[in-house]
Parts: sequence; structure tokens; C-alpha cells
Amino acid sequence: MSTFELTALSPLDGRYQEKIAALRPLASEYGLIRYRLQAELAWLRLLAATPQIAELPAFSADALARLDAIERAFDEAGAGRVKALERTTNHDVKALEYFIYEQFEGHDELAAARGFVHFACTSEDINNLAYALMLRDVRADVLLPHLDTLLGKLADLAHATAEAPMLARTHGQPATPTTLGKELANVVARLRRQRDGIAGVEILGKFNGAVGNYNAHLTAYPDVDWPHLAEQLVSGLGLSFNPYTTQIEPHDWIAELFDALARCNTVLIDLCRDVWGYVSWGYFRQQVVAGEVGSSTMPHKVNPIDFENAEGNLGVANALLEHLARKLPVSRFQRDLTDSTVLRNVGVAAGYTLLAWQSLHKGLGKLQVDTGALARDLDHAHEVLAEAIQTAMRRHGVENPYEQLKALTRGQAITAQALREFVAQLPLPASERERLAALTPAAYTGLAARLARDI
Repeated sequence: MSTFELTALSPLDGRYQEKIAALRPLASEYGLIRYRLQAELAWLRLLAATPQIAELPAFSADALARLDAIERAFDEAGAGRVKALERTTNHDVKALEYFIYEQFEGHDELAAARGFVHFACTSEDINNLAYALMLRDVRADVLLPHLDTLLGKLADLAHATAEAPMLARTHGQPATPTTLGKELANVVARLRRQRDGIAGVEILGKFNGAVGNYNAHLTAYPDVDWPHLAEQLVSGLGLSFNPYTTQIEPHDWIAELFDALARCNTVLIDLCRDVWGYVSWGYFRQQVVAGEVGSSTMPHKVNPIDFENAEGNLGVANALLEHLARKLPVSRFQRDLTDSTVLRNVGVAAGYTLLAWQSLHKGLGKLQVDTGALARDLDHAHEVLAEAIQTAMRRHGVENPYEQLKALTRGQAITAQALREFVAQLPLPASERERLAALTPAAYTGLAARLARDI
């Protein structure tokens, strides 16, 4: 264990660093600088390919290969050099510009193009593209694959327990039976919708100068169609172009993405609490892992810690996601700097989300259904059949069916025998009385099994 792991202030960088390692090359300071470099070099390549900019001739194949090599070779040591330059400049994007100058040394063609590095740019032109690329990759390469794995696990569990009858509870009280698989299928359906919302958020980028009007661009080259060139750059990076901004891209799309993630996490908090309850009632047993300890003093304990950890980390993630979504679209006049420091936490929000999803997936993998516990609860809740009996009475025109069953069952524990005696005296066809008398809570699950299998 490294000293850093022991002294890190954030548990993501300490205790949990291995679990969120997939985010590290994307959403770290190194990742941010790497995406900035990608944006800077993409702009330089595009300028050199624009005929109206005569002072920057089209790059040779050798120069283009060198630019590609600089981008490919950029590593943590390179990021360290940028940070060293920042100690002098006290400006992170300017430090990257000077780093690029250093990379051009010894290559005459690129060295002559130094003046067009960061040409007509404000720092936010580079930063907004860097964060857009970062969140695009975090979503596509880390979050969605993990969410899909979790969805697959839940769907498999829903199918496996599709026909396991379970006493439902509304307001915490015994209610019409369902199946365990159907309750999990409900979660799968909700999550799929939220997954589509996360995947469907359009990621935007801007590249229009200090206040969004191409002022410096037009002064230098009045004949260039700068909005078209900016759109070429942004779309060439795989992003959608936002033509109307102040100095900053307004971050509305980030708010949409983080709201979608927070809604997904809220569904999972709901799942964690329900599964916790089912474990508490004994509906689920948890596989015992050799060597693990559930309590420092009670040797028998097998606690639902994965669901508790998931719930806690989902809450932390949502606190960050919701703050980012509320704060980032708000900026005074043409810009203030409050977004800059807040944006540095996008990886933290993603990290707690990923950590929670992993805990939840692990916990689901330990669950074993206790059909005996499910059956015992159903066998002690014959009163839930009152709904079925009074509905059949309605069909056959029996007077006051609801009121009759209410008088018999409300607030009372009813035995199977008591229900059979009630049914026996009803003015119903004999076949109907026979069918209702044979009904059990475990068999009164409607289409739950089919719905679970179809998810």
C-alpha cells in the first residue's frame, strides 16, 4: 500500500482507487490536459488546411506525422511537464501552449507555425472541448458499459425469479401478491429508460473566441468563414456544434447529462433500499464469502453491506451531480470563473457513480432466494385474497361486496378456513365458489410471471 493511498483526502484516490481505475486516464488532471492537447492540435491542423490563411502553408506529411506522434506519445510525464510550466505561467492552458512549442523544437516546419498555436482562441475554446471529449469518453467507455452489465445482471435475476411468488407491501402492509422477478423487472424497465436518457444527451462544443463573436478571428482574416471553420473543428472531434455562446459554452448539455445520471442513480437507491428490506425479511440469503467478517462482535452476521455501500455512494454521487447540474449553466454576464473549479469535480461525480454501480453488481451476485421465507409470509396473509373475492362478487352482482370483505378482513389476520367459510355462503355459481375457495395467496399473482419473463 502506497503512502499516497493512506494519506489521500478523497477515498476515490485512496481506499477505492483500484475500483475506479478506468476513469483515471480520462477524468484526471492528466486526462484533461491530454484532451486539451487534442483540441489544440486539431485546431492547428485545420488552420493549416485553410487556403485563405496564406501565412500558414499546408503541413507536409512529415509535419502531420509529427503532430500525430506528439498526441499519441503524450503521457503522465508530458502532463507533468505542463504542470511544471504552469508553476511559472500560473495559467494551465498557456502552459500547454508553451509545452507544444517545446515539442516543435528541432522541426523547422512546425517551429515556424508556432504563432498559430492557440490562434484567436480563448482558453474556454480549448477547455469546453476538452471536457466535452472527456465526458463523451467517460460515458461511452466506462459508465454505459458498467450500466449495461448491471442491467444484464438485473434482467437475469428477474427471469430466474419470474415465478417466485412474493407478498407485496403497499404502505408497508400486506398487499396483493406479486413475484420477486416482476419487482426486479420493474427496476429493469425504469433503468432502461434512464439508460436511453443518458446515452441520448447531445454533447456540444463551441469555438468562437473571447465572447463568442469571432472578433479576433475576423480582424486577422476577414475573408475566412470562421463559423464554418469552427463547426468543422467541433464536428471533426465527434461533438455537436453550438454556434451561440458567450465566452463559455453554457454547459446546458452537461446539466442534462448529469440530471439523467442522477435519475438513474435515484432508481438504484430505490432498488438498494428494497433489496435491503428483502434481505432483512429473509427473502434473500447472501452467499458467505470465506474470510469475510460481518460484525466485530457478532460472529453470525452476514450484512447487506454491498447494498448499503451502493446506497451511500449513490447519494454522494447525486449530491455532486445535482450541484453540477444546477451551478454550471449559471455564469455572470459573458463569463465568470466559478465553473472552472466546479468542472474539476466531474470525474469525482462519475467516480462515486461507478463505485456504487460496482457495489450493487457485487451485491446482486451474492443473493440467493429463500423460497421458504417467501412462502411463509404468503401463508400468513390470506386476507390479501379479499380483493379477488370481492371482485368476483362484483361480476356476479352480489350487493355490497367491498363492504362485506372489509367487515371480514380489515385490520385482521384471516385464515384460509375463514375465507373458505365466507365463500361457501356466497350467492355465486358453485363452480365460482369452488374456484375462489381453492385460491391461495401464492397462486394470486396475476400476470406477474409473464411480465417478468418478457422484460
